[in-house]
Amino acid sequence: MSRIGKKAIPIPAGVTVTIDGTRVHVKGPKGELERTLRPEVTVTMENNELRVLPVDDSPVARAQWGLSRTLVANMVEGVSQGFQRNLEMAGVGYRASKQGPNLVLAVGFSHPVNIEPPAGIEFEVPNPTNIVVKGYDKEAVGATAARIRSVRPPEPYKGKGIHYQGERIIRKVGKTGKK
Repeated sequence: MSRIGKKAIPIPAGVTVTIDGTRVHVKGPKGELERTLRPEVTVTMENNELRVLPVDDSPVARAQWGLSRTLVANMVEGVSQGFQRNLEMAGVGYRASKQGPNLVLAVGFSHPVNIEPPAGIEFEVPNPTNIVVKGYDKEAVGATAARIRSVRPPEPYKGKGIHYQGERIIRKVGKTGKK
């Protein structure tokens, strides 16, 4: 039995859920998301709650049960509250700024790096070394934050680069130069 799969997903006020076979459509104040789930699971709505159940007791159905429940719960949470990822920059002269909806990074290259947000994603720059990626689709927020981080990932000797807030950078000892 899946501990995660057994949990019911409460539907907050202002969120509407439409179930059409294996297709789940969620609409809320932040936006709307749609996903087709695997045929090994079914989604039912009762008493303003969603339940995800396996079709049978096969290993594939049990494996998809908890995953499908988490995906649907992320959809409901995203359209009602939204998600965000915080990034920090470390390095002399490293800074971020916004030009319209785009994010412009100065990270030690000979040119600034311009990043356009995908649909449903917005950037915030509270100060020049912090970046906030916001959106209602958890997968898109995480992928966009990873794309920004990949522009200049943290290096292990001085720790310079772009990293997630709270990320632990494993440091290496540099050369000492003495024999």
